[in-house]
Amino acid sequence: MNGQIDDLDRGIIKCLSSDGRMSFTEIATQLNVTEKTIRSRYKNLIDHEILQVVGVVNPTAIGVKAGAIIELKVELVSLEKVIEDLKALREVRFITTTSGKYQLITQIAVPAQDDLSTSFKRIRNIQGIVEMNSIIQLQVYKNTFQYI
Repeated sequence: MNGQIDDLDRGIIKCLSSDGRMSFTEIATQLNVTEKTIRSRYKNLIDHEILQVVGVVNPTAIGVKAGAIIELKVELVSLEKVIEDLKALREVRFITTTSGKYQLITQIAVPAQDDLSTSFKRIRNIQGIVEMNSIIQLQVYKNTFQYI
């Protein structure tokens, strides 16, 4: 499949992005195809790791009310190790390599503003990090998992 999807696949993904519990029958009705077609396409999307069905948590509802985006300048020889160390931290929810001054950007989410400084210290202590720039999130206006 190689990342190639057609309009029907996009329609299935869009339906499930708005309601992950939508039945195959309802999707088939909306997309004007048979349930068997939806079931087959769904399986194909899952098998090729294009679609993953997971429960998405509302962080505020479970007490996670503070967050930050952290830019990290890293010694290039330590990049992989730094990434692995960041992955091990529970509060880290996103890591990406980037171009420019900082090699990594990570996002953290914690219960309260006071917890941010503890997380910053833990990250700052990771061997191979040369510089850290923190951007504290004040208010989130959009957080979506819809890509289509």
